[in-house]
Amino acid sequence: MAIKEIRAWRVYDRPFPEGYRVLAERLWPRGLRKVDLALDHWAKDLAPTTELRQWFKHDPARWLEFRKRYLEELRGHREAAMALLTQAKGDTLLLLYAAHDEQHNGAMVLAEFLRALTVP
Repeated sequence: MAIKEIRAWRVYDRPFPEGYRVLAERLWPRGLRKVDLALDHWAKDLAPTTELRQWFKHDPARWLEFRKRYLEELRGHREAAMALLTQAKGDTLLLLYAAHDEQHNGAMVLAEFLRALTVP
């Protein structure tokens, strides 16, 4: 069954839209309890590596290189990405992230990668 939509959503913005909720971060968001997110899945294996995340430092000047490197990492996790799409079972896939920058964050790249996998 096809995914309805893939959306990135900041964990601190409430209320959450309906959908299959996936935390797209390697680290747990500050100030939140696990019950606050009511997650369906935590995709640590699809989040940027610690080395890449620390290099990026959410610096928009490094965005293009971060995106390139992260997409390369994701290509090595295609099976996990396909499994995530299957788990969403035709629902909206909601990729949750904690970054302040809504346009330069890992969830945006992950969403792009997952959308490319859903194109026939």
